[in-house]
Amino acid sequence: MSESQPEASRVVLDEEEIARALMRMAHQILEANRGAEGLVLIGIPTRGVVLAERLAKAMSEVEGASIPTGALDITLYRDDLRRNPTRAVGHTAIPVSIDDAVVVLVDDVLFSGRTVRAALDALGDLGRPRAVRLAVLVDRGHRQLPIRADHVGKNLPTAANERVSVRLAETDGVNEVTIARGPEKTADGAAVAGRQGGEER
Repeated sequence: MSESQPEASRVVLDEEEIARALMRMAHQILEANRGAEGLVLIGIPTRGVVLAERLAKAMSEVEGASIPTGALDITLYRDDLRRNPTRAVGHTAIPVSIDDAVVVLVDDVLFSGRTVRAALDALGDLGRPRAVRLAVLVDRGHRQLPIRADHVGKNLPTAANERVSVRLAETDGVNEVTIARGPEKTADGAAVAGRQGGEER
């Protein structure tokens, strides 16, 4: 295998482990909020929306109450938009007012933190929550901004040129998190072209 070719991926979370991680996160969110009152879960497309829906289902089974769940498109808020201006605009759907709510942003992989910053900017244009928290299935480190997740399914130390991919049954037909070594990146991460397959920029 040449150095330019990516290595075969290995599974770091299987279906059962993902389910356990989400259930643990659901309990943590409820405990931090002292119940479900005022909570709104908002997923960052695509897989963050799926994870938000799964968390909401798990929380409703615990609390016996429905948790509002929505989606927040961040396309026009990304700081790399000028480098790649041709992007399909996604869909934002917030079912309730977020004013004075406790909003939990949900994403699949936390990496540089730039996606989360874009989400915070987008959220600020929609209302004024009482608090904003962050829940991610995987935190792989390598932050470029002072952003920290409040609820993490798995902390996964990685090398900068490794690729973490989240696949979910609703979008990919399988539930797993994999890691693989990819091509070497430049100092500014130029070898990565946007969010693909659960990889956070």
